[in-house]
Amino acid sequence: MEMEYRRLGKSGLKVSALSFGAWVTFGKQVGDDVADACMSRAYEAGVNFFDNAEAYADGMAEKVMGDILKAKKWPRDSFIVSSKVFFGAERSGPNQRGLSRKHVTEACEAALKRLRVDYLDLYFCHRADPETPIEETVRTMNTLIEQGKILYWGTSEWTAREIEEAKRVADRHHLIGPTMEQPQYNMLFRDRVEKEYAPLYASRHGLGTTIWSPLASGYLTGKYLDGIPEGSRLALSDLSWLQNRFSDEAVAAKVRALKHFADKRDVPLHRFAIAWCLKNPNVSTVILGASRLSQLEDNLKSLEVVDLLDTEATEEIEQILDSDIPS
Repeated sequence: MEMEYRRLGKSGLKVSALSFGAWVTFGKQVGDDVADACMSRAYEAGVNFFDNAEAYADGMAEKVMGDILKAKKWPRDSFIVSSKVFFGAERSGPNQRGLSRKHVTEACEAALKRLRVDYLDLYFCHRADPETPIEETVRTMNTLIEQGKILYWGTSEWTAREIEEAKRVADRHHLIGPTMEQPQYNMLFRDRVEKEYAPLYASRHGLGTTIWSPLASGYLTGKYLDGIPEGSRLALSDLSWLQNRFSDEAVAAKVRALKHFADKRDVPLHRFAIAWCLKNPNVSTVILGASRLSQLEDNLKSLEVVDLLDTEATEEIEQILDSDIPS
């Protein structure tokens, strides 16, 4: 099935409905050869957006991706690459994290060098920074756009109130405000995207979304129902915080019911989970991650499943998700 392309909010930028991200895997869980193979396969499939951040593997994920982009020599107008700023990269210090003018400016320069590109298509504020005035951050992003170092800026895991404040500051001072937000969104974590952000999708704001964790860090594959397999994402020591999110038996019961729903249709649950995210018209792109090539190729097939989510199937999924299954 051919790749679908969607506008990023009300901007004119078109992003592939499925994109590919480096979180957890690049520079850490997978070798450079696997990263190369996955990026190449994604690009061949029509993926045009590759997501990254300064904090991923302390900057190493950007270096790995940058080396691949340099070697592939893909036309620069054929792909979109992002970075995120807040947590810092290789060094830690009082001015090496956060959203101050100093750190945002220096982090952008460092990301450009690691990714080996002249500009970032998308630049995200990875979290809100209560210690930096929002006007300082907005003005800094606007300056980076004027300098041609970034094309669009956005937020990640900000509240609707924080995003609205950034937009108000930008409007008040005739600056360019945030275009997109990168939130977690999946069948088990949906309120923020569907409810809290609802007012931000209207034409006045036109917020785009580049959602992450469509499989709830793998939980919506069903592979964690009987424990955490060795070598899986949840088995990583520094991601133990993810284990607590899905340890509730009521959540496990919903996943079992969802797996039964998928099995009846002879389609893997993970494809339905990704397709379910794609059905939301306010989702600009779903970021995929993969620790092996076969996993990515499998997830790319989710585009073929979207049409199976008709009214009847969608209602059945809603009944499962809204049910109070006893533990």
